[in-house]
Amino acid sequence: MGARTFAGISQERLTDGDVPPELRSVVEMAADVAGAPMATINIITDVRQHQIVATGFEPAVCLREDSMCAVTLAGGEAVTLADASEDARYRTNPFVDGRIGTVRFYSSHPLVTRQGTAIGTLCVFDDQAREIDDHQRTALATLADRVVDVIELWQRTQELDRALDETETSRAELERSNTHLASFAGQVSHDLRNPLATVAMSLYLLHEQLDEAEATGGASETATVTGMTATVDRALRGTQRMEALIQDLLAYARVGGDLHREEVAVGDLVAHVLADLGKAVSLFYVRTRDLPVVVGDATQLGALLQNLVANAVKFTPAGARERVVEISGATSDDHWRIEVADRGIGIDPADAEKVFAPLTQVDRDAEGSGIGLATCRRIVQAHGGRIGVRPREGGGTVVWFELPRP
Repeated sequence: MGARTFAGISQERLTDGDVPPELRSVVEMAADVAGAPMATINIITDVRQHQIVATGFEPAVCLREDSMCAVTLAGGEAVTLADASEDARYRTNPFVDGRIGTVRFYSSHPLVTRQGTAIGTLCVFDDQAREIDDHQRTALATLADRVVDVIELWQRTQELDRALDETETSRAELERSNTHLASFAGQVSHDLRNPLATVAMSLYLLHEQLDEAEATGGASETATVTGMTATVDRALRGTQRMEALIQDLLAYARVGGDLHREEVAVGDLVAHVLADLGKAVSLFYVRTRDLPVVVGDATQLGALLQNLVANAVKFTPAGARERVVEISGATSDDHWRIEVADRGIGIDPADAEKVFAPLTQVDRDAEGSGIGLATCRRIVQAHGGRIGVRPREGGGTVVWFELPRP
C-alpha cells in the first residue's frame, strides 16, 4: 500500500509535489520559533517518508523504517528532545547515528486530520543539542494544526477550480451544441422546404386543372374528377402538416439561445396571444387573475403562453359544457408561478412527464407535431425555471410553470 486520502487530504497529491506554497512560510516560522536551523513537513505513507517542503536543507524521500517521525507517529504524541542520541527510541536511527545524519535537537508534532488520522509531522531539528520552553512547544503544536488546515483548504480549492473549469467547458460545449443544432435545423428546414414547395405547387396546379375538368365534364367524368380532387386535397393537407412540423422543429432548435431579459407584464403577453390566436379562441371565455410582472425574454415567453393557450383550446371538445381557459399567477419569495387551466380531455398522471418529450403525442387523434410542450419546457429551462402538468379538479388539465425571481 502507498499514499491514501484522509478526510479530503490526498497524500498521493502531496507526495507527487502538489504542495501549497504557503507551507514554506510555515516551516520557516517553525524553525524561527524553535531557534533551530532546520524544519520540514513530512508526509508519511505505509512505505516512505516524503519531506514535501523544508527550510535549512534540501527535502528528500526515505524509507518509513528509517524515519524518526514514523516512530513519533506510531506513538501518537508530539515528541521534543534536547538530544535524540540519548533517547532509546531514536539513538540507533540512521538520522541520529551518522548513517544518514546526526540529529540531536528534535521536536516533532503529528499532523492530525479532523477525523483524528495522523498523516505526517511538522518536524524541527538541529545537529546541536538545545532546549525549548513550553511556550515554544505550544507554538509548534499550533503551527502543526495550521499545516493540516492549509493543506485541506488548498486541495479543496484546487478541486473547486477544476469543477468550475469543467462546468465552464460543459457550458461552452453546450452553447456550441445548441448553435450547431440551430444551424442544422435551419439547413434541414431549408433543404426540406424546397422540394415541399415544389410538391405543394404541383398539387395546387393539379387541383385547379381538376376543378376545370369537373366544371366541363360529364357525370361519369365529374365523379372521377371529384375523387381525384379529394386525393389531391389530402396530399395538400399532408404538405401543410409537413410545413408546420418543419416550423415547429426549427422553433424548438432555436429556443434557449441568448435571452433578452427585461420586465414583462404577463397580462400584456396574454392579450397579445389572444389577439394572435384570433378565431381559435373566439368561442372560449379566457379568464385571467393575478398575472405578475416577471423578468424574462418577452418573445420566448409569448411563444410559451401561446402554446399553452392553444393546447387548452385544442384539447377542449367542441361539445364541452365549459369552454373556459383560466390563466392565473402567483408570486413567492423566490419565483413567479403561472398556471393555464382548461376543462379539456385531461392528461393521465402517468403521462405527465411524457408529454414534454419531443415528437410525443399522447392523443394520436389530435392535430399537431408533438413539439409544442417540448418547446415550452426548453423556454422555461432556458430561463432557469420549471414546468409541469397536473389534472384539474373537476376535469381538465392545469399546466404550470415557474420562473425564478432575480
